[in-house]
Amino acid sequence: MIDIGREIRRIGSSSLARNAGWMLAGQGSGFVLQAAYFVLIARLLGAYEYGLFAGAFALTGILGQYSTMGSGTLFLRYVSADYRLASVYWGNILAATTVVSLAMMLALSFLSGHLLGAGTGSILLLAAVANCFCNQLISCAARVFQTFEQMRMTAGLSLATNFARTAAAGGMLVWVNRIGGRIGGHHASAYAWSVAMTGVSGVAAVAAVAMVTARVGFPKFDIRQMKGNLVEGFEFSFATSTSLAYNDIDKAMLGHYGMNVANGIYSMAYRVIDVATIPVLAVREAAMPRFFRGGAEGIRGSALLAVSLLKRTLPMAVVSGIGVFAIAPLVPRLAGHGFAESVSALRWLCLIPLFRSIHHMTGSAMTGSGRQTYRTVSQVVAAAFNFGTNLYLIPRFGWLGAAWSSLMTDGMLAIVNSGMLLGMCRLEGLRAKSEGLTVTV
Repeated sequence: MIDIGREIRRIGSSSLARNAGWMLAGQGSGFVLQAAYFVLIARLLGAYEYGLFAGAFALTGILGQYSTMGSGTLFLRYVSADYRLASVYWGNILAATTVVSLAMMLALSFLSGHLLGAGTGSILLLAAVANCFCNQLISCAARVFQTFEQMRMTAGLSLATNFARTAAAGGMLVWVNRIGGRIGGHHASAYAWSVAMTGVSGVAAVAAVAMVTARVGFPKFDIRQMKGNLVEGFEFSFATSTSLAYNDIDKAMLGHYGMNVANGIYSMAYRVIDVATIPVLAVREAAMPRFFRGGAEGIRGSALLAVSLLKRTLPMAVVSGIGVFAIAPLVPRLAGHGFAESVSALRWLCLIPLFRSIHHMTGSAMTGSGRQTYRTVSQVVAAAFNFGTNLYLIPRFGWLGAAWSSLMTDGMLAIVNSGMLLGMCRLEGLRAKSEGLTVTV
């Protein structure tokens, strides 16, 4: 008898509630810090320079997902079942991230002029150091603590990193105002902020690596195991990069077309949406180890967990969307008059937290049950659709076209993932029935 309801009934257990609470507390505190961070760098850079920075950061963020070759998610999947493997998988994370990120930085140093235009090479290279190496190490360190269900440490890493970036932005803004006059009178360059941001990310990465090494022991490296996991790891990286592609390719494209002011306006609004989605992501991250455990017994186990979580996250997403719509007029007052059009952008994008709640939970159910390939297919379709619509809409409508494309893409992905998950559950039920198995929930 296959009891696929065991993990689902644990959804209300104290450990999951506690872990979700830590994630929400850390990311909730991060909510305040990120809100302050976005206001500070908007004041610091202005719409044009912020647009330059956003384009470089978006492009390297997409490419940076290949730096680890999926080793962070591989750690979560395999070490969740056998903690003795932790030091080996941690060593593989460090090796893969170092080698691949260095190759990416070298490639970007030659291609920068073709990707984002002349004069962006140094900004793009600094963004690559931060996104392809430093931030990936921080993300993988968080995965390690997530594997051990030590969400307090995961939340602490996120909070400390956000605090450091906010403090750096605030300090730099004070310095610029001291030498440049009143707030809004002068701005720092995107290059200057890229230098500061990369330095902060480097310090945070060193601290994250030290914390994980203290937890799991000195890292070991197993080339045979890395080769054996290469295809699966690449699939995880590819899936994450496609997710970032349909979220961030529009910002890189706005930068490519030279619409830097429009990019600054749109990127500011989109980052507010990212912050508004934090409560949903906190619940999902806390539940990921249980998606893998529940999915070990079939798709129905992880699907039922997703349904249980959606009962909590959908109301959160609705409240977030309403809140974004209501507070939109505050953005230009806080960030500066150059971001006045962000009010309209925010109101166009306010449905995205709802769509994300659906496709993140249904997609995680597929990942947890070993059906990552299907999730990857849906995300590739979404990324291709987003790129195609942006290719048509951005040259004609600027940031408004990017907003329309984002809404259509996230809405489509929510529908596709839900349909695929439902189809898999029905197929598994028919197979179990034909084999005469009893499934209990």
